[in-house]
Amino acid sequence: MAMQPNRSDAPAAGRERRGAAALRVAIASRDGVSLNAHFGSAEKFIVYDVSSTNHTFVETIEMREVSDESGDHKAESEDKNARKIALLSGCNIVFVLAIGGPVAAKVIQAKIHPIKIAEPETVESVIAKVQGLLASEPPPWLRKVLATAPSRSMQFLDDDE
Repeated sequence: MAMQPNRSDAPAAGRERRGAAALRVAIASRDGVSLNAHFGSAEKFIVYDVSSTNHTFVETIEMREVSDESGDHKAESEDKNARKIALLSGCNIVFVLAIGGPVAAKVIQAKIHPIKIAEPETVESVIAKVQGLLASEPPPWLRKVLATAPSRSMQFLDDDE
């Protein structure tokens, strides 16, 4: 049975609103409210564009088939993970409760930085932490992510002349 995403009807404009110091962040979730899932068992990935002063909901990517967290690494699991990684294309960071080493390597290879959080927390809390890091002197790993993040300007919005 093929895993098919169900993308929400988020406004496409959210994608163009990213500023130069903004990141596209995905949060692994089972309920759509909290960071509370492992990469393989995430039923949803909640995606936001986050800057130091603002955040914009982009979309929710829903997964129809997820891992049972048994620890068994079957061929179909790798195929599901490859599809998840492809669906997360364009994200700079993915927050998860856990992610296996081989899958993490594939996520990194796709230019997405996986971050493991020890305990479940709300989406708002995760966004606030990202905003805090962006507003201060970002740690080295975040500077590297920012250096590879696509830069989008909102300059054209101000040019009404």
